[in-house]
Amino acid sequence: MSKIPVTDADLIDRFGPHLNETPPGGWDAGLEVDKVVETHCCFCGQQCGIKLKVHDNEVVGFEPWYEFPFNEGKLCPKGVKRYLQGSHPDRLVHPMERDESASGGFRQITWEQAYDRVVSEIRRIQETYGNDSFAMLSGVSLTNEKSYMIGKFARLALKTANLDYNGRFCMVSAGGANKQAFGVDRASNPWSDIPLADVVWIAGSNVAETFPITTSYIWKARDRGAKLIVQDPRVVPLARTSDLFLGVRPGTDSALFGAVLNTLIRNDWLDHEFIANHTVDFDKAVEAAHEMTPQWASGVTGVPAARIEEAAEIWGTSATGMLLHARGIEQHTKGVDNCLGAINLGLATGKFGKPGCGVSTITGQGNGQGGREHGHKCDQLPGNRDIRNPEHRAHTAAVWGCDESEIPGPGIPAEAIIEAIHAGEIKGLLSICFNPLVSAPDANFTREALDKLEFFSVIDFFLSETGQHADIVLPGSLQEEDEGTTTSGEGRIIKINAAVTPPGEAKRDWEILCAIADRLGAKKYFDYDNTEQIFDELCRASSGGKADYTGATWQRIEDEMGLFWPVPEVGHPGTPRLFEGGRFHHPDGKARFHGVPFKESAEVVDDEYPTWLTTGRVVSQYLSGTQTRRIASLVEQYPEPLCEMHPRLAETLGVADGDIVKVSSRRGEVILPANVVTTIRPDTVFIPYHWPGGKSANLLTIRAVDPGAQMPEFKVAAVKIERVGGHSDSTDARDLHVGTGQEASHS
Repeated sequence: MSKIPVTDADLIDRFGPHLNETPPGGWDAGLEVDKVVETHCCFCGQQCGIKLKVHDNEVVGFEPWYEFPFNEGKLCPKGVKRYLQGSHPDRLVHPMERDESASGGFRQITWEQAYDRVVSEIRRIQETYGNDSFAMLSGVSLTNEKSYMIGKFARLALKTANLDYNGRFCMVSAGGANKQAFGVDRASNPWSDIPLADVVWIAGSNVAETFPITTSYIWKARDRGAKLIVQDPRVVPLARTSDLFLGVRPGTDSALFGAVLNTLIRNDWLDHEFIANHTVDFDKAVEAAHEMTPQWASGVTGVPAARIEEAAEIWGTSATGMLLHARGIEQHTKGVDNCLGAINLGLATGKFGKPGCGVSTITGQGNGQGGREHGHKCDQLPGNRDIRNPEHRAHTAAVWGCDESEIPGPGIPAEAIIEAIHAGEIKGLLSICFNPLVSAPDANFTREALDKLEFFSVIDFFLSETGQHADIVLPGSLQEEDEGTTTSGEGRIIKINAAVTPPGEAKRDWEILCAIADRLGAKKYFDYDNTEQIFDELCRASSGGKADYTGATWQRIEDEMGLFWPVPEVGHPGTPRLFEGGRFHHPDGKARFHGVPFKESAEVVDDEYPTWLTTGRVVSQYLSGTQTRRIASLVEQYPEPLCEMHPRLAETLGVADGDIVKVSSRRGEVILPANVVTTIRPDTVFIPYHWPGGKSANLLTIRAVDPGAQMPEFKVAAVKIERVGGHSDSTDARDLHVGTGQEASHS
């Protein structure tokens, strides 16, 4: 069973997170730089250009890359400090095996010993329980080449259907809506269209903190007179400059969108020609919105009816407009509906296929766009093909050189994999760059599931909280240690250049997977010498698919500073703006309206749990914090999670700013300092989710998922709050509680 081998204190003492405060040699080392490498930030989906400075095979600093068109040298705090994760004392540099008698619970072994153990356990479990009893979980911080290869590896080497990825917790609701409405899943516009919009509507995104470079595009639109609408339960920094703030109650975005559509229809702020020529099913949207008046929506959302009508007027009477949404409307049991509701507003007013017009998701993870295109989703084949479609399967099999019958059918998504592990249906797991113990909902349940695995192996560069449960740890590579491509949130394919090689005995991720595939008897499918060969194969596999990279090459991507897919043939210039001329990607070329009724969230407040909880990110941390919680300056900026609440709520609880509060849901509890602010709804609290153990916001969240996208409902839970200590009691209170029902040393 894959329980942690020693106490938390022993694990942290050996593997961290420890704080890296300075680059190699210190800030004033005066090192001679051997080379400067143009590449991209490893964090969010903006994929900003950056130049890494290298000395003696170590990244020692950075320079702005002014020429790269997306960020023009600008970086956020994470981008500025990202290089400090290289040459880090916590870096995994040797294969390791669980050993409770060893320091930190793991002992160093050879690669041959590691490979032998992994392969023997895969074979034992699959021979005993069946192929699908062994699963794989992956991450979209990986390059396109690795994402593509993992999809192939799971199907042809592991021979399992059960593969999924951590994008399941990020962009899948938007992806599902995009495919239903447009027939393709990509941002409708390059970000260079934002300054051309007469209105910019931000729905469910704290842009200034989580996508800071996007803010500069919004300022450019503002400089030419654009209106700004912000929709969020919190008055996020960008909202403080907005023309109109829509402070929705968590879980009610579809009601607000429906009421805006209702108002557009009543006032005839519609583009009838666009609707007639480029869309179908407008009647379904009209019918669903018929009773969704601003007065009704005000009672549901808490947004005054007059503000809803004003939003409709601004949107409906503006010649151009862009609506950008993110996890705030997507991480719901009706996340797909929320996104379809937003898309309806763009279609109704003809805001697609022309400059300054579109409705797009802001992709969260580093390769969140490319990672959801090329086959490491449970139901997907390369090119965003459907694993159930016989023609798609035949095309992929021809590229892979296998029989179509060798490709398993659809597997189950990430949260369902965790559920199946907990139920004893999945016995073994291989995970790469995924930390579900921090990022999955209901962390206590996830921990119980990991404890039940018969065998668990991870490929990673730091030992994450999930990795602490592993039987075998395989040290992999950072982004700057390998060559490849990613695809930014705009749909721009960009080149990742290797600045250094992996330290110690660590290997590049794809080399590890090839070695395991070889030992599983699948070498003929994974006979690669470099990742450019993998990319070339990816392009062939994507050819004719929705995400078509046929005409892309590494050289073109570098020479042109990125290519926007689709690039359906050699010499094609790429497609920065989708839907030009109103042509969508369904067979008839038309977009689909959808009727979007309002549905409540899976859990609502009541007398026992009377307060809404929503979760999210802060500017200095990234996702589960595996990387950013190891960089001193980022930790100093936001050292621990806080429970953000309104003064009115604080007063009813007898809580002052800095007091210690216990926040409880039906699944767990956390003890945190209160952060009393006026920039949140009085019925809602906000907790960032980047921390593990007793500080984990996901001890509170619910495992309910969107029925289509299978996205968990991270943004809505019912909680109760009580004061447990004053400001001076904070250290003792937090040390005594871990929120797991275990001793503190085993959180």
